[in-house]
Amino acid sequence: MRSFSVVKQRNETIFRGELIPGFESRIRELKHPIRSFGGTFYTEEVNGKNFLIVTFPEDGAPRRRWGINLLLLLATIASTLFVGAILEGSDPAADYRSLLVGIPFSVTIIGILGLHELGHYYAARRYGLNVSLPYFIPFPTLLGTLGAFIKMRSPIHNRRMLLEIGAAGPIAGLLASIPAVIYGLSLSSFQDIPPDGVEGISLGSSLLFSALERLVVGSPPEGQELFLHPIAFAGWAGFFVTALNLLPIGQLDGGHVSYALFGRIQRKISLFIFLALIPLGFFWPGWLVWVVLILLLIKIPHPPVIYEDVPLGRWRKAVGWSVILILLLTFIPAPIEVF
Repeated sequence: MRSFSVVKQRNETIFRGELIPGFESRIRELKHPIRSFGGTFYTEEVNGKNFLIVTFPEDGAPRRRWGINLLLLLATIASTLFVGAILEGSDPAADYRSLLVGIPFSVTIIGILGLHELGHYYAARRYGLNVSLPYFIPFPTLLGTLGAFIKMRSPIHNRRMLLEIGAAGPIAGLLASIPAVIYGLSLSSFQDIPPDGVEGISLGSSLLFSALERLVVGSPPEGQELFLHPIAFAGWAGFFVTALNLLPIGQLDGGHVSYALFGRIQRKISLFIFLALIPLGFFWPGWLVWVVLILLLIKIPHPPVIYEDVPLGRWRKAVGWSVILILLLTFIPAPIEVF
C-alpha cells in the first residue's frame, strides 16, 4: 500500500489504504487472514485510485443472534392475522379459527416490511458491515404492527455506502407494494357511501396510488366509493411507510439519501421539512406525533460519514434523485380521516 489511515469508531478499527497498481489481483489472498480475525473488507475506486478498506471489530467476529428476531416476527404474524381477520369482517376474539382469513393481509404487510428491511440488510452486508436481521414490532393497531427496523452496529464509511443502504430499503419495499396494490385493487369493490352519522375511516391517497387506482378500477360510480380489499390496504400502507421513511430528516432513509446527495446542506433541508410537518398536523394529528418522535429518537441533523472525500458518481446520484421522486409519488398529506 502507498498510504493508509486508521479510524476507530463504535468498537471497530477501520483501515483504509491505497493499493499499489497490480495488487488488486492479490486481494483474494488476504481473505482468509482477515476473516480469521473477524474482519471484513471491500475495495473501491476513488478518482482513478483503488483503495482497500478493512474493518476489525474489537470483540472479534460478531455473533449472530436471531432468537428475539424470530419471537418478534411470530408475535407480528399473530397481531397482523388478528387485524387481517377484522378487516375481513370476522371476530377472532370470538373464534380464533377466523384468524385464518387474515392470512392475505398478514402475508402482504409482513412481506412488504420485511423486504424493505432486507434491502437495507443486504446493502449493508455487501460492505461487510455488522448489521442485525430485521426486528418486527407487533402492535394491535390499524396495521397490526408499528413496522420493522434493523440495527446498524457498524459506522457507515462514506456517502456511497450511505446512499446504497438508505435507498435499498424503500426501493425494495416499493417494488413489493406496487404489485400488492394492483392485485388488491382488482379484488376491491365499489360500495355505497355510508349515510351521515355512521362512523368509519377514510384513507388519503398518494399520486402513485391514485394513478394505479384509476388504471385498475377507474372512477367510482356516483354515490359510491372504493372499499379496499385487505391486500390493497396493505399495499397502501407500504406506500405510506415508504414515504415516512423517505422524509429527508435525521437518520431516516431519506436522511441518509439526502446527506449522501447534498452533504452538510442536508441539515437545512432536514430542518425545513421538520418545520413543515407542524402545520400538516392540522390536517392529520399523526404528523405531530411524528414531530415528537423525531425530536426524541430520530433527531434532525444527520451525522457525518468517516470518509467525506469519496464521490457518489453518476449512477448513485441518479438513484438518489429517483428516491426523492418516490417520496413525491407516495407522500400523503392527510393519510387517515376518521368520520
